[in-house]
Amino acid sequence: MNCFSYKGYQGSIETSLKDRCLFGKILNITDLILYEGNTLEELENDFQESVDDYLATCNALNREPKKPFKGSFNIRIGQELHEKAVRKSAEYGKSLNDYIKDVISKDVQSFNL
Repeated sequence: MNCFSYKGYQGSIETSLKDRCLFGKILNITDLILYEGNTLEELENDFQESVDDYLATCNALNREPKKPFKGSFNIRIGQELHEKAVRKSAEYGKSLNDYIKDVISKDVQSFNL
């Protein structure tokens, strides 16, 4: 996926053929922050300004800005797979959390942002 990255935030790059413009939103946070531009350079500048404005607004309101990724997530894998994962983690002498973290880490290590 093509996206911008700035100060730990990612932003989408989208087009509107009807309006003949580029637009996007900051991804992976619950606050809605949009930006637009006529060129990729304008879009990227507006994205960065939107991130800066968002952080400044949160600071002015004495509010913690939403983080794109907090480092934890819940998954539903079913009882059988859960049991197998617990058994496998025990074989390695690891907690289920550490085992899953290692498996994911090995799988995504070649992925570059």
